[in-house]
Amino acid sequence: MSERPDRKRAGTLSDLSLAVHGGNLLDSTKALRTPLVMANSYALPDDPSEISWSATAPGLYTRNTGVNQQALQEKLAALDGGEDAVALASGVAALHAVFFTHVRVGDHVVVSDVTYEATWRLWTELLPGRYGIEATFVDVGDLDAVRAAMRPNTRLVCIEAIANPTTKVADVAAIAAITHEAGAILMVDSTFTPPPLYRPLRDGADLVVHSLTKYINGHGDAMGGAVIGSRELIEPIKADAMVDVGGIISPFNAWQIHRGSVTLPLRLRQHTASAQAVAERLAADPRVAYVFYPGLPSHPDHELARRQFGDRGFGGMLAFAVDGDPDVQNRFVANLRLITSGFSLGHDDSLIVHTGTEGGRVATYPDPFRRLGHLRLSVGLEETSDLLADLDAALDATF
Repeated sequence: MSERPDRKRAGTLSDLSLAVHGGNLLDSTKALRTPLVMANSYALPDDPSEISWSATAPGLYTRNTGVNQQALQEKLAALDGGEDAVALASGVAALHAVFFTHVRVGDHVVVSDVTYEATWRLWTELLPGRYGIEATFVDVGDLDAVRAAMRPNTRLVCIEAIANPTTKVADVAAIAAITHEAGAILMVDSTFTPPPLYRPLRDGADLVVHSLTKYINGHGDAMGGAVIGSRELIEPIKADAMVDVGGIISPFNAWQIHRGSVTLPLRLRQHTASAQAVAERLAADPRVAYVFYPGLPSHPDHELARRQFGDRGFGGMLAFAVDGDPDVQNRFVANLRLITSGFSLGHDDSLIVHTGTEGGRVATYPDPFRRLGHLRLSVGLEETSDLLADLDAALDATF
C-alpha cells in the first residue's frame, strides 16, 4: 500500500472531504478505494529474523493488523483528531480494551452513574469481582462530586459525551481538568456524538471510544468498535487487547465501516435536523409525558450542550415516554409503521426500543424514567415529515 498524496492528509481538509479521502490506501491496482483484503497472512521477507511476531504493524498477520483495519484506523484517527486509533470487533470490545489495558489490580476508577449497560456491568460485576478494581459511580453533572470521588489510586475516569439512555450531557473540558489534576486518564464514550458533531480530544479527553456499529458505519450491517487517542495510550491497547487477546475487527467489517464512514458528515446533518424536529413535536403533544433531548431548552443540560457542541447540532438520539403505564408504551410502539422497534441506533432507518423500570442502572435515572420507563428513539434518515406523521398516527391510534 502506498501513501496518500499530501493534499489528502488530515489537517488540510474539511470534514466532508476528510470523510471521503481519509484512510484511502492505494495498492498496485491503483483502485480509488482501499480493496477488501481477506488474507489472514502475508509473505515474509527472505530474512525474517528481525521480525517481531507480536508487532502491531500490517504485513505480518491479520490479528496483528490487516490492510483494511489499517485504513480504517487512519481514517478514524484523522476524523477525531487523534494521533492513532485501534479498531476492534465491537464497541464493547473497545470499552473492555481500554479497561483491560490501562487499569490494574488495586486501581480505582470513576464512572458516570448514567452509562451504557455493558459499561455498567463491566464495572459492577466483571472487573471488581475478578480483578479487585473498585469503581465509584458519580453524577458527572456535579463537578464537586466528581472531584470528591477522585482518590490517590484513581487511574481512569469513564464518561459519555451524551449519556445512554437519558441524554445527560457531560462537561468534558471541566471533567478533563479534574481528571488530569488527579493524574488520571479521561475516557469519553462518544458513540452518540461522532465526529464532526463532537471531538472530545479537543476538550481534553485522553481516549475516545466509539461503537462503530452505530453512526460511523451508519447502515446497520457491520460490527466494530474503536479507541482513538495518543500513540502512547493506543499502542498498548493494540498490543494487549488486539494482538494478545485477539479482539481484532474482521477485514470485511473494517472494509464495510470504512465505506459507510464516507457519508458520516452528511448523514449527521439529517439525523440531527430530524431529531430536533421530532423532539419539538413530541414535547408539544399533551399525550407525551416527557422528552429528553439536548436540543430542547427544557433539557437540564441545554446550555452546556449549546456551548460544547456549538452549531453542529445535538445528535440523533432522544428519550421520551407517552402518558401511561408500560402496556401503553408498548401499544404506542406497536402502532408505529415507519419507525422500527429495534435494539441498535445510528442506522439509516429510525429505531425505537422500550425499556422498563427495573434494573440497577435505573435507580440513577431522573424521576420520569424511574416511574414510566422510557422509549429510546434513534432518528434515522427518512424524510422528517414522514417521521412526524408516523409518530402522530401512532399517538392517535394509542389514545
